[in-house]
Amino acid sequence: MDRIITKQGEIKRIPLYIQGLDEVMEGGIPEGYITLICGAAGTMKSSVCFNTLYNEALKGKTAVYFTLEQSYPSLLNHVINMGYDLTKVNILLINDLSNIGANIAQLKNSKKGTLIFADLGCIRKEIKDAKIATSQNAGWLNVIKNLIKKVKTDLGVDMVVIDSLSALYVLSKFENPRIELFYVFEFLREMQVTSYLISEMPLDGSRYSEYGVEDFLCDGIIYIRLSQFRRNVVREVSIVKMRSTSVKTDIFSLEFKNGKFYALYGGQNPLL
Repeated sequence: MDRIITKQGEIKRIPLYIQGLDEVMEGGIPEGYITLICGAAGTMKSSVCFNTLYNEALKGKTAVYFTLEQSYPSLLNHVINMGYDLTKVNILLINDLSNIGANIAQLKNSKKGTLIFADLGCIRKEIKDAKIATSQNAGWLNVIKNLIKKVKTDLGVDMVVIDSLSALYVLSKFENPRIELFYVFEFLREMQVTSYLISEMPLDGSRYSEYGVEDFLCDGIIYIRLSQFRRNVVREVSIVKMRSTSVKTDIFSLEFKNGKFYALYGGQNPLL
């Protein structure tokens, strides 16, 4: 159950580790919130989420990253090439449902933070080979829920990323999205984890999510977009929504330099 604070500034927050953006939303996203990270392809949504998880893992936190589109090797090759030193944290791959307990047990006494990657592409093949029916949304959602429960019980989990909602929707056919998504969001809240849900948007930016109901169910929306400026295409980031937080909704230029993200204040016109 959510705790009622006794004074302003008491809410614990998780930074996005984007210099210039955390400062305009009271230091970060409130702990336990569900935030949509929205944008079209190529806007670095996955990188922004990983950046948060990695920096929190450096502090000893544990996070689970569900990758439904990009393979585990591809994702790790990408972040290593960006300059992240993965030797500073524990890295655990879950691509086989049969040995989860043994793998998690090896990390219990570690003093390092832990990043757990659940490669649902491999798990999907495993389930298919076992001829387990996955036509109903309950099958895939239960895989995600059970993995979160297992990690939370055996190791503890602070943060979860689902990359992406669009891929999850391809696997899971919702008959009543409003009701079924409500229970997904409630489950994440009951687990008391800070959740980042990556949402693919059309290029015209006509909506933040597939069904629209996600916009109301989530606690926050971070919008990353590509914008043409002169002869360049630049990334921009803005905070569309963040409950219990005083935010600036201006548009900032988003840059990644020397292993860090920066939000450069530029209003509507990106700084180059």
